[in-house]
Amino acid sequence: MTRLHTVQPEQATGRAAELFTAIKGAIGMVPNAYATIGSNSPKALEAALQLDQTLGKSSLSAKQVETIKLAVSAHAGCDYCVAAHTLMGKRAGLGPHAMAAIRAGGTSGDGALDALAHFARHLVSSSGTVAANHIAAIKAAHYSDTQIIDILLTIATITFTNLVNRVNDTVIDFPAAD
Repeated sequence: MTRLHTVQPEQATGRAAELFTAIKGAIGMVPNAYATIGSNSPKALEAALQLDQTLGKSSLSAKQVETIKLAVSAHAGCDYCVAAHTLMGKRAGLGPHAMAAIRAGGTSGDGALDALAHFARHLVSSSGTVAANHIAAIKAAHYSDTQIIDILLTIATITFTNLVNRVNDTVIDFPAAD
C-alpha cells in the first residue's frame, strides 16, 4: 500500500490534471510514480518531465540513459524504477542479457555501456571528491566532458524518482524485470 497521498489521475484537478492528460496522451497511461508526484507537487512532476525531455536531447543516447537509470535504480533497490527502466531499456535497444548484467553490476558485453554503468554506480555509492582514476576510466571509454555532465543529470533525475518510489512504496504498474 502506498504511503503518500495519490489522486486517481481521472479525478485530478488543476495543473496535475493537465500534466496527467498530457502524460496519458503521450504514453497511454499515467504511471503510478507520476500520479504520486503530481498529486502532491505538480511543479515537481513538471520539473521531472522537463528534465527527462532535456535528457532526450542530450549528448547521451537513449540506450546510455537507460543504462544509467537501470544501474542506479538497481543499486538504490528501487523495484519500481528497475521494472520501468527494464521496459524502457528494451525500447531503447538493450537486450535482456545486457539489462540483467547492468542491474547486477556485471559485464554486458558492451565495454562502453559497462564503463558507464560502473561510473554511475560508483557515483551513487561513494561520497567526497571522485578520484581521478574514475574520471580517467570514463574518459578512456570515450565519454566526453559534455557527456559526463549529462551522466550527472541522468543520475539526478533517476535519484529523485528512486527516492519517491522508495518512500511511497509505489505499486509497480510495469512488467517485472526479467
